[in-house]
Amino acid sequence: MSWFYLFIAGFFEVGWAIGIKYTHGWTKLLPSILTIVAMILSFYFLSLALKNLPMGTAYAVWTGIGTVGTVIFGIIYFKEPADLLRILCIVLIVTGIAGLKLLSERAG
Repeated sequence: MSWFYLFIAGFFEVGWAIGIKYTHGWTKLLPSILTIVAMILSFYFLSLALKNLPMGTAYAVWTGIGTVGTVIFGIIYFKEPADLLRILCIVLIVTGIAGLKLLSERAG
């Protein structure tokens, strides 16, 4: 269940990272509220995951999910560049996340 909580935490991290863009410097009320809620939920689910997962692994996976999700969202919705090196970097991050998960299961 901890890995599920961590995935949910990463999902909300993507939400608040994207949400910050829509707050326009925290001057737009609804996007600001939604962003803060996403932040709270992200940290809450991360804290649940940390009950059973190693802190370093959980934090690295959480930030990795947030990074990859935010970059993919930016490519799709904000028309940010999707060149080969950028895609390669995303693949490396995903590989690292998968590796940390596998090593965590092996150690447990």
